[in-house]
Amino acid sequence: EKDIYSLEELQNILKKIDEKASTDYKVFFNLLAYCGVRRGEALGLEYKDIDFKNNTVSIVRTSNYSVEKGVYTDTPKTKSSYRQLQLQSFMIELIKNLRKEQQAVAEKLGDLWVENDRLFRTWDGKPMHPNTPYTWLERFCKREGIAFKGLHSFRHSVATHAITNGVDIKTVSSVLGHSQTSTTLNIYTHAVQKAN
Repeated sequence: EKDIYSLEELQNILKKIDEKASTDYKVFFNLLAYCGVRRGEALGLEYKDIDFKNNTVSIVRTSNYSVEKGVYTDTPKTKSSYRQLQLQSFMIELIKNLRKEQQAVAEKLGDLWVENDRLFRTWDGKPMHPNTPYTWLERFCKREGIAFKGLHSFRHSVATHAITNGVDIKTVSSVLGHSQTSTTLNIYTHAVQKAN
């Protein structure tokens, strides 16, 4: 059984992030908590993937790291990992704010700014390193006296809470981007048993 955040823990951690974190981390952790996206999927997001009119986000690439390649762009894990997810209005506003903040930084930095379309970037505009959010959350939890259960626990919390609240396995599977419902069932058997 996976060590996941309870609904109360998740609400508490998001409240603290909302109060104390910079806009990029607010966007990042709300995406993980509300959409159940994988870390690489979130880091691969570009502004063109956000449909601001219909409040949706399309998962079409991932951002990863290897010693040989450094930070690199790849395709999602499986064919089913390509998906479109609904975003809450407050998340759309957060993403708009993030874009404005980045544009202001780009103007200040001038030639030092590396232009790309990514949501999550370093101080000079390059794509954020995949380990950065993990390290940031670990430090944040320690500072705030919150249990640190890793980044993947956000995804597991989304799935587990959805299943225990009666969302059908096919829907949960498609939100998570699993290629088969059996994958979701194998991972979340404890939640399914709890829901029945």
